Amino acid sequence: MPSLRQFFSHRLIWLALLVALGIGALFARTIWTIRNDEWSYAAQTNANLARTLEQGLAWSLDSFDKSLEGVAREVARPEVWALPPDLRARVVFDNSLRARGAGDVLVLDAQGNVILDSGSLEPRKANFADRDYFLAFREQGQQGLFFGKPVPSRVTGLNILPISRAYYHSDGSFAGVVVGAIRLSYFKELYGSLDLGNNSGINLFRQDGVVISRFPYGDADVGKSIAGTPNLVRFQTEGAGSFVGVAALDGIERLYSFRPVGNYPLILNVAQSTDTILAKWRSSALVLGGFAVMLMLGCLGLALLFVRELLLRQKVSARLTEAEHDLRTTLDNVPSMIAYWDAGMRNRFANRAALEEFGTYPAPVRGRHISELLSEARYAASKPNYDLALAGKPLRFERTDEDHDGLPRHCIVSYLPDTDERGVVTGLFVQVTDITERKRMENELFDEKERVRLTLQSIGDAVVCSDARGMVTYLNPVAERLTGWQAFDAAGHNVDEVVSLRSPDNDEPLPNTLRTAIHQGTATDPVRGVLVHRTSGQRFQVEETASAITDRHGAVTGAVAVLRDVTEAVAMAERMAHLAQYDALTDLPNRVLLQDRAQLAMAQARREGRSLAVMYLDLDGFKEVNDRLGHDVGDILLVQFAQRLQAAVRASDTVCRQGGDEFVVLLPGLDGVEPACLVARKILAACDAAFELAGQPVRVGVSGGIALFPQHGSTFDELSRHADGAMYAAKRGGRMRFMLYRGPDVEPEAVLPEPDLAATAQ
Repeated sequence: MPSLRQFFSHRLIWLALLVALGIGALFARTIWTIRNDEWSYAAQTNANLARTLEQGLAWSLDSFDKSLEGVAREVARPEVWALPPDLRARVVFDNSLRARGAGDVLVLDAQGNVILDSGSLEPRKANFADRDYFLAFREQGQQGLFFGKPVPSRVTGLNILPISRAYYHSDGSFAGVVVGAIRLSYFKELYGSLDLGNNSGINLFRQDGVVISRFPYGDADVGKSIAGTPNLVRFQTEGAGSFVGVAALDGIERLYSFRPVGNYPLILNVAQSTDTILAKWRSSALVLGGFAVMLMLGCLGLALLFVRELLLRQKVSARLTEAEHDLRTTLDNVPSMIAYWDAGMRNRFANRAALEEFGTYPAPVRGRHISELLSEARYAASKPNYDLALAGKPLRFERTDEDHDGLPRHCIVSYLPDTDERGVVTGLFVQVTDITERKRMENELFDEKERVRLTLQSIGDAVVCSDARGMVTYLNPVAERLTGWQAFDAAGHNVDEVVSLRSPDNDEPLPNTLRTAIHQGTATDPVRGVLVHRTSGQRFQVEETASAITDRHGAVTGAVAVLRDVTEAVAMAERMAHLAQYDALTDLPNRVLLQDRAQLAMAQARREGRSLAVMYLDLDGFKEVNDRLGHDVGDILLVQFAQRLQAAVRASDTVCRQGGDEFVVLLPGLDGVEPACLVARKILAACDAAFELAGQPVRVGVSGGIALFPQHGSTFDELSRHADGAMYAAKRGGRMRFMLYRGPDVEPEAVLPEPDLAATAQ
């Protein structure tokens, strides 16, 4: 009986399949019939439309052709050319030329020049000898009406279709061409009320395949040639008809209905996209097909339900056996000890790892009590946990014991009670996972992390870390000191907020190197900038570098920036740069800076035709002050004298300490000797007052020498030697005076105290 029932079920399936196929065939025939009807209707409609459009276009061309023929006939008569221009125009051009879409008619002579123009009594100055229609008549002997290649009008710039006829002399020789034009926009106006759907339109070609008009696609393809394409070959060979083809211009499949335009070398076709024609049919086919599929699936589904119920029981036992085998295989390969104990703590299942732990593998332990498999100490230590789990409390904890070799072993132990629908505990799932290796790695990782933490806290540079989004994750103590942020406050804040460098030159914000490293995925070059403390506003000069942090796959997970405090180094560099050009005691320019300024001043004096002066000064009695009051007081004297010197000269002048008690004054931009003498008098007057040294007034004199540029030298060294010589002459002459250099072998001239020393230098 079971075999008969199974056989009957198979026959039921075959019957259901046959019924479903019958339903499918019926619906398929209906869908195909609808498609044929849609296609036939579209083909007939397109053919009728092509015929109507062709007739209208042929009538328009006939009218235009007769006008051109009349013009050609009139201009071929010699007596017409004897008429006055206005009368000749009325005779040659009639009103029929002003048809809709038609442009002006031009009469060309044998050289292609315009000699008559329907739009103006004065013919336009143009030559059309290069046009294809002119060459066809003159070079190829074309007869009758000729359609030229669509071109942009030289007058209006609009695309036109030239239509032309030749006219001849009385002896039959070529006399010229009569050419008219139809605006291509006329065809758009003619077809503008038609809507054939997407990717569908009306095309007009010349017989040789040149595109004249494509509606509604615009003028992009006008003038192109489809000569040699399969579609054009059929247009040329079949004359008229319909077929389905793929367009050479855009590759779209269409239904073409085509006809020649009258007796002219033109082809008109109505091209409707097959997708547009079949759009409604596809929608109907989809609905009918879906309904048919639903009916077919319903038949098969009912049959399968019967078979499924009949075969289900046969498969259950096989599946249970397979599932048990799969479960056993899976659990045996799990790296954890897994076992199930009933409420009496007798085993119902144990995987291979558990059996190996119990020392019984491959012998099973089903039905044995757990106390038989564990040592007394292990069982006694674990029994409280067993009792809690059997009472319904899930447990999960870590346990450390010894393995078979006496080494420590770390495990995670899970006890999960198994309850029935009444909530009564019927058994216990036990899972023990060895985590010894993981614990070892965690300890090593903790030690490594601690070493890194101590290293970052002990280094002298600031360290800032961020994640891939640019949010701060770590600051070391040095970074806290520089930024004013505490690490716990900064965590989660944008790095642009915590670490914002500014330019040392203009205090403008600098690009954040951490973000640059994150975006580029590489280390950045060092950036020097100013870091402002968050709370105190203290400014630190820092040098920052940043590197991206990537995982083992190369993906950027964050970045770390190192900021070195270079405030003292920058200050020291600035101080050293200052000391390289200024005297350490008086803070006056030294000889290096003096020479640089002297070169600039002499160059400016040469350009402007002016003068400058170099003064050498020496304190009178400086050695006695040092000997009597000490070198510290002598240094105070030098500082006070330097201050008086600076007060006695202009802001543009340079006062330099040459060394010891010797000073040099550079006076640029002078108009002669008198301004230099005036400064010398001011310096002597500044030294009239006593200096306060060690609590007592001390009078100290000054002796000086003056040399002028360019009178006394063309270089600074020459001026220095001459001013130095004049200074020593002043000392020999009684001190407390200035002497003006006058030339070699000439005694210097005293500037002070005599009041009338304005003589020019020699």
